[in-house]
Amino acid sequence: MLTSLGADYVRTARAKGLSEWAVVARHAFRNSLITVTTVIGLQLGALISGAVITETIFGIAGFGRLTIEAVDQRDYALIQGVVLVAAAGYVVVNLAVDVVYSLLNPRIRVAGART
Repeated sequence: MLTSLGADYVRTARAKGLSEWAVVARHAFRNSLITVTTVIGLQLGALISGAVITETIFGIAGFGRLTIEAVDQRDYALIQGVVLVAAAGYVVVNLAVDVVYSLLNPRIRVAGART
């Protein structure tokens, strides 16, 4: 946020006479959210892998525990299903992050979009 507040476009917005709230909300905050969105997307992937460890340690029934039991029993079909669901979830999260990028910053275009 501090880097965004020192950028040229923020100084230009202030020079145009916009209020400080409008400068921060419309210009600096939206640009700063791109970094936050990236971190949230990456952390959701880490959350999936962390569930395996957490559920195994605490004996909680869930996605991670199912994965460990499938590996222990050599249930290859179930392992493939778990990997497929986890990968699809990760792809959907990354797609959502890309769509949010285009909403936050109009200069970032979705592939195939015509200008």
